Amino acid sequence: MSEAQAATLLRRANAVAQRAKDMGRHPFGALLVAPDGETVLAEQGNIDTVNHAESTLARTAAANYPGAYLAQCTLVTTFEPCAMCAGTIYWAGIGRVLYGAEETALLALTGDHPDNPTLALPCRTVFASGQRPTEVLGPVPALQDEITALHRDFWR
Repeated sequence: MSEAQAATLLRRANAVAQRAKDMGRHPFGALLVAPDGETVLAEQGNIDTVNHAESTLARTAAANYPGAYLAQCTLVTTFEPCAMCAGTIYWAGIGRVLYGAEETALLALTGDHPDNPTLALPCRTVFASGQRPTEVLGPVPALQDEITALHRDFWR
């Protein structure tokens, strides 16, 4: 995936996050991208504290696409998947993850906010614990300010 493709997809995921925020939900967004690296198969914003954008999208993908196909797909998300989401992505069999900003950047924004008690467990660690590979691309420092902008006032 080229840098230009990654930026375009991350910006689209951020637009999904904006829609979630506009509905009063936490501002996170995710996309499922086909093996061609361009076709967006599905979009998902955050629903609530246990139905994150990434885990909800991964469960929907697993219910609708064969595993061999998902192994060639990419889940694009605004922030690094938490441990719950990384586990769901792994079990869904999605082969690649692209994220814009690290979980540590999110923690810097949320602090000890009770709605987002972040886990210090990088998604790469979760995926490396599995038996099948999950490629991880990210963070993308050039887009971090753009992605975190939705969160700056949200968590106060």
